[in-house]
Amino acid sequence: MSTTAKTALALGPEAQDLLFREARTANAFTAEPVTDEQIQAVYDLVKYGPTAFNQSPLRVVLVRTPQGRERLLKHMDDGNRAKTATAPLVAILATDHEFHEEMPRLVPHAPDAGTTYFSERAVRERSAALNGALQAAYFIVGVRAAGLAAGPMTGYDAAGLRAEFLDDDHEPLMVVNIGRPGPDAWFPRSPRLPYDDVVTTV
Repeated sequence: MSTTAKTALALGPEAQDLLFREARTANAFTAEPVTDEQIQAVYDLVKYGPTAFNQSPLRVVLVRTPQGRERLLKHMDDGNRAKTATAPLVAILATDHEFHEEMPRLVPHAPDAGTTYFSERAVRERSAALNGALQAAYFIVGVRAAGLAAGPMTGYDAAGLRAEFLDDDHEPLMVVNIGRPGPDAWFPRSPRLPYDDVVTTV
């Protein structure tokens, strides 16, 4: 990244590195705890990320106790089980398919938006999938902003996870291990597509 490119952003280079360039998906963690205060600070920051109609469908289950961890591990794929067992905190990120029930207080200037636009379950499921994924991405960046490492995963039994921790109105999006990175926490950095391969101007 050139100096010119770094200075084209309002965010300082150190923050750019913390949130993006130097941030990595962690696969090993130290035993240092992740506090409730840290996670609340993460949420209180990332809740301002935009969603359509401010629908905010993300719901979070924090797995902290040994009993909760045991319930979670049996639903994780083999390759994700060991790191999930040792992460100080694990978050199950899910979407709420009944998010429209909260819209009168989330969209007070249009209190009927939930019933007007999202009365059909299929419409809510599609919208929650997109907007919940947006919020999950904000959550990962927020964890990085707290100086922690995130290890997001989609390798799990979704039906089992839903039955164990959620209900039929909630769909798991990902499981995120959270903590301070331990020794050999990183896989080699994979390539990224260059700007000219992604962006088209018309």
